Amino acid sequence: MDRSYNRAADNLRPVTIERGIQLNADASILIKMGNTHVICGLTIEEKVPPFLEGKGQGWITAEYGMLPCATSGRYRRETNGKTGRTSEIQRLIGRSLRMMVDLKSIGERTLRIDCDVLNADGGTRTASITGGALAIHDGLKKLVTSGKLEKMPEILPVAAISVGIVDGTPVLDLDYKEDSAAETDANFVMSGNGRWIEIQSTAEGLPFAEEEFLKLMALARKGIEELFTHWSKD
Repeated sequence: MDRSYNRAADNLRPVTIERGIQLNADASILIKMGNTHVICGLTIEEKVPPFLEGKGQGWITAEYGMLPCATSGRYRRETNGKTGRTSEIQRLIGRSLRMMVDLKSIGERTLRIDCDVLNADGGTRTASITGGALAIHDGLKKLVTSGKLEKMPEILPVAAISVGIVDGTPVLDLDYKEDSAAETDANFVMSGNGRWIEIQSTAEGLPFAEEEFLKLMALARKGIEELFTHWSKD
């Protein structure tokens, strides 16, 4: 199979993490997975949504968007409301990131992640989750350093990756070309203790067999474990 970066079926695209990319953010990450580049900026608000007021816990939420030149044809800004796809993605990001920490341990504050896609070449939602998790980790460290949080909460690392079946072969970390041609594609979100947070899988052609799903799961685990190595570089 001819893959970008001359990768084997079970290889990730080149991954780089740049910290502090936005000077005014409470924490920020630029995550690059091949030609998919996403800025994940964290804003920490000293308040919670009305439904959590007085309950002694915080909240983690996310927003996601494509910049106009992120795709091959100009992506129109969503000025008149989010599309269904965008809303679904940002709910996925928020659900995943809330698994990282006991919300009672962060006080009554909101951690808001903005995930802006600079370049889209497949896997933007999974890159947003991986980068967003690192930004939250960095933002919580900043709260401790500044004295706003007594101690660092226990963190459960979170990362995500796409997998799929292309030309009958299970492959890891699909780029746009592969994603467009996949007979089956899936997104896996995993925690640092090896447990699954969310799995989205769809047959684009024929239904897939259980054995194929298990192969995709094994590939996803391998890829996410590699992504977790970036947590040890903080």
